[in-house]
Amino acid sequence: MIPSRRSFLVGSAALAAGASVSVPFFLPKYHAVWLAKRSRVAILNVEQYSQRIDEVLASGLRLFRMNIQGKTVVLKPNLVDYTPGNAINTHPTLVLAAAESFRRMGAKCVIVAEGPGHQRDTQLVLSQSGYADLLRNFAIPFVDLNRDDLIHTRLRASYMGMKSLWLPRTVLEADFLVSMPKIKAHHWVGVTLSMKNMLGAVPGARYGWPKNILHWKGIQEAIVDVCATIPVHFVIADGIMAMEGNGPLSGTARPLGKIVLANDPVAADATCARLMGFEPDRIVHIREGAKFLGNISPALIDQVGDCLTPPATPFDVVPEFRHLYAV
Repeated sequence: MIPSRRSFLVGSAALAAGASVSVPFFLPKYHAVWLAKRSRVAILNVEQYSQRIDEVLASGLRLFRMNIQGKTVVLKPNLVDYTPGNAINTHPTLVLAAAESFRRMGAKCVIVAEGPGHQRDTQLVLSQSGYADLLRNFAIPFVDLNRDDLIHTRLRASYMGMKSLWLPRTVLEADFLVSMPKIKAHHWVGVTLSMKNMLGAVPGARYGWPKNILHWKGIQEAIVDVCATIPVHFVIADGIMAMEGNGPLSGTARPLGKIVLANDPVAADATCARLMGFEPDRIVHIREGAKFLGNISPALIDQVGDCLTPPATPFDVVPEFRHLYAV
């Protein structure tokens, strides 16, 4: 089988064959290293979406040393479209619990922000998914990242081969940015977790739907570049009802009964991948992010809360990603 371009995320950096060289075969694609010495991940056991989530989440957040006092907190859920009975979006009950928790911790302001990549009518998605009523009833502001004010921003990694993107002011100016993905399999990158979730920050009004520029340049590459440029300070991943199979839109809902919290998006995604029955270092963007954005090794992750137990039956994926299965 001939490898595709996506199979070699750094392949474009290879020097011409046969050339006399004294430099590494692969050139660096990132401009700085943000690795913490250690990361912390908490796995919370929650079987269903109910009022109990507020109590469990608040308890889980106390496992981390966070100073939110006086800060603007931006919650970035995965809000793609709405199909009744399917596990497409981060559940609004969890988003509300997060907003209320950060308010109690002294946040100056809590904002929910998202730029749906599939459905252009963001207000329709908000209304049909139950977000609109929740946001209105609890006075939580919402920003459509597809149409937010933009700032021309130099990328802090260059896997796509681009030097800059126009990115939303709301996420760039956040004091504390929280990625809130839905744990799902994905038919193009294997999984969609906290790092992939950040592609929703790329404005559709400028780059098209479904964020066309990212598909043309390579989704794995785009994930790493965007996460290097828009730092994620915290992760709250919704795995109470996850998705397997042909995600992110047409997969099958699968109960996982977990919420994953982390102060490192790479560690969060590595943990979520293991909960799905995958080897995280086989997922290109997680493996590449582990070089400079976060920790992938269990030896560098302080695991708290419930135990990390891989499933007896791993999550189903499309055939192209069956190599992700842990042995």
